[in-house]
Amino acid sequence: MKIARITAYALELPLREPYMLSRGRRFEGFDSTFIRIDTDEGITGWGEVCPWGSTYLPAFTGGVRAAVAEIAPHLLSLDPRQPDVITRVMDRALTGHAYAKAGMDYAIWDIIGKAAGLPISELLGGAESEAIPLISSIHVASPEAMLDDVEYWRSLGYRRHSIKVGEDVDADIARVRFLAAKRQAGEVFGFDANGGWAPWEAVRVLNAVGGLDAWFEQPCLTYEECLSVRSQTTQALSLDECMMELRDVVRAINDRACEVINVKLARVGGITKARPIRDLCMAFDIPMMIMCMAGTVINDSAVAHFVSTLPANRCVGTWSCQEMVTVDSAPGRGARNVSGSLTLPTGPGLGVEPDLDRLGEAIAVFR
Repeated sequence: MKIARITAYALELPLREPYMLSRGRRFEGFDSTFIRIDTDEGITGWGEVCPWGSTYLPAFTGGVRAAVAEIAPHLLSLDPRQPDVITRVMDRALTGHAYAKAGMDYAIWDIIGKAAGLPISELLGGAESEAIPLISSIHVASPEAMLDDVEYWRSLGYRRHSIKVGEDVDADIARVRFLAAKRQAGEVFGFDANGGWAPWEAVRVLNAVGGLDAWFEQPCLTYEECLSVRSQTTQALSLDECMMELRDVVRAINDRACEVINVKLARVGGITKARPIRDLCMAFDIPMMIMCMAGTVINDSAVAHFVSTLPANRCVGTWSCQEMVTVDSAPGRGARNVSGSLTLPTGPGLGVEPDLDRLGEAIAVFR
């Protein structure tokens, strides 16, 4: 089997309401890139890459499409059933830009699953669960407005909530205290600064709210800053944006820098590069959140297959963007929210393909 053609599509994804992150970052929609890989034996694989704008991570839509144009010619005629070989070829063709390679990696795994007649979760060792706990994402606003947002997600069955902070020390202390007091039995709250605090700000907030039953995620932008906060506070920490590759996770484990690792599949380069991170965290009993950056049900389905391979006591949960955007790339299919859990798609490979009529004309074809 050989790769015969690689095709890219674009799809605009308006948010149902504007979304605010720390440091004044505002988002009104995303621009997603879909990758289709066709083989000479008639099997087609699909992937999606959708950066969360251009100010969240060192990733942006233009980078995805430029990287695909740089890499795709090197993949033609290769056997798609060899994901490690494909990954090394992509890395030789373009240094870095792991996020931009993820869509091609997902499509490769989709092909492998379809060729084997197995879902991706089975290829990754087997699903521990067919329903993965979903985590809401509560954007920065007044405490009362944020509580209204929590209530909305509760109405959809969510029992785990990632509450955004990182705007102002005094305001953040008030937010954390107000919302933590509203936590219901059985719920899990995390407060996520998305790297928005300076170390001294993070230390002030965490020490002011000591004793709360919650974790705090990515308090500062860099790993070194987060480690400094770690040494001056006692709350459980999760690291996210600074966990870019396996080496970063090794370092965090050696330094005892956190209790939880948030693995964004696209950020680390896709399923192939996320596998050793998963296995390392499992070996050291580090619970994980597994999610992607943004996107539709195609991205969420790749995530569902991967996160389903975690045992329940090592899975904090996952986050889905599809209920935050107003466009559905594959209506009625793929991984969906059912009572606060993301379902695992059935069928070989991803178990879902996008609706070509919704994608429209291709933006690039390589053959």
